[in-house]
Order: sequence, then structure tokens, then C-alpha cells
Amino acid sequence: MALPPVLLQTKMIVNVIYKTRQERKKIMIQGIVHSLESFGSADGPGVRYLVFLNGCNLRCKYCHNPDTWAKKDVQLLTADEILEKAVRYRNYWGDKGGITVSGGEPLLQMEFMNDLFAKAKKLKINTCIDTAGEPFTREEPFFGQLEQLMTNTDVLLFDLKHIDPEKHKALTGKTNENILDMARYLSDINKPIWIRHVLVPGINSDEESLTKLHEFISTLNNVYRIDVLPYHTLGVFKWKELGIKYGLEGVPTPTKEEVELARKILCVDEYNRYKNA
Repeated sequence: MALPPVLLQTKMIVNVIYKTRQERKKIMIQGIVHSLESFGSADGPGVRYLVFLNGCNLRCKYCHNPDTWAKKDVQLLTADEILEKAVRYRNYWGDKGGITVSGGEPLLQMEFMNDLFAKAKKLKINTCIDTAGEPFTREEPFFGQLEQLMTNTDVLLFDLKHIDPEKHKALTGKTNENILDMARYLSDINKPIWIRHVLVPGINSDEESLTKLHEFISTLNNVYRIDVLPYHTLGVFKWKELGIKYGLEGVPTPTKEEVELARKILCVDEYNRYKNA
């Protein structure tokens, strides 16, 4: 028996609403999130809201976030959910602050990153990526996704761990040719970067390695700041909790003199466009 016109119309409306909700559910993009921190003062310009994503292909021997390697104990969050949390702290950001996405490696979640930063820029939020550049390739679909992401990215914290490919592999498990290529790409598009170099005695603290690193950095035209970060062991307890043997057992933290020498060779004081950030 045919339904009366009113009931038929109601059924059609319900079906449309159901389909709309189902479509929204299908296109909802979620990030695999390790943790969120409401206040960061060393993760980009100004005060930052920090988003730590899960997953990384590197296995740096000094990693202080090895708990981001495995995809367990994670949160699945949408860009809207993260931004709703982040904007509560906007009054603390001032003129320079904003959101920094770190990890893990953010560039392993490109679809989510594009969604998050596109929506952040609509809210006029300063955006920063903390990356080691390992996923970089000029092949599709990654490269097109990266080009899109860069339109909504204000600055990148770019980790250069070792200039020598084989020594980089010994330190991280991967060579660095594509990482250096990403640095060149960012220079070509004049995207501001803030280079960070973890100084590890006996591994990348020698004058030859630092000089070669300086020579490479000097070919880039987009370096706003260089930070020499002394190696530390504050994350060793995480390795023990995860049952993983720590890769740099017995390696000391660098001396003040070693840090100053690295800063001198890398000409840190010449890169001061984020000096007061």
C-alpha cells in the first residue's frame, strides 16, 4: 500500500538526513594523536599549543619520544576537535604564538595535516611543523599534498641530525638524501625554517661534520634561526618502560665548550630573524 504524501515526504527527508550524516562520517579526517600539550615555549615562535602525532620511520638513537613509534595508546581526533581545545589558550599566545604539530613525524599524516592547517588558517592561527623531513619525496601523491600544506604553514622546525648520509643512517636507521632535498625545496619556495641540530659527542660533534653541515646550510636562503641542542638523557626512562635497549648508553652530554664550538662553526648568531621568538 502506498504511503500518504505527508508520510512519504517525511521518509524522504529522514533518508536525506541519514545519507548526509553518513557522508559526513565518511569524509571525517582523523589524526592519530599521541598527546596534546597546552603550553610550549621552545617549539616555535612565542607560546605554542602542541600536538604530538604518532608514528615515525626514523629510529634515532637519542629519541626522547620513542613512545610515539608504536600505534597504541593513541587518540583519534579531528581537526575541529583539536582546534576547539587549542583556542581556549589563545589569549596566552600573544602576537607570535600558535599551534605546533610535532611527533613522531607529522608528515606521515598528510591528509590530516592539510585539514588541520587549512582550518587553523581560517581562524588566523600561526602554524608550525616540527619535522625531520624523512617522508619527503618529489613523487605523487606526497609532493602535491606537501605543496598544499605549505600554503597554510608559517614556519617549520627542521631537524638536521647529521650531514653525512652513512653516519646519518647509523644514527637514525635512514640515510638523509631526501631530507636534504626537502631542505632545498623549502629554500626554493622561501618557506621559513628554524634548523635544530642535536649535538651528540663523538657522533656529530666533530669539526669536520659541523663544517660540512654549515656549508650545506649556507646554500639555503630561508634559514631564520639555528638552535644547537645539547644531547641529553631525559628520555631514557621511556626506552626502559618500552623494553627497548637505549642506543647511546654511556654517551655523555656535551660540554659547554663543545656547544660553543658548534655554535661558532654553524654561525648561529648570523641567523637571528627569530632571535627573540
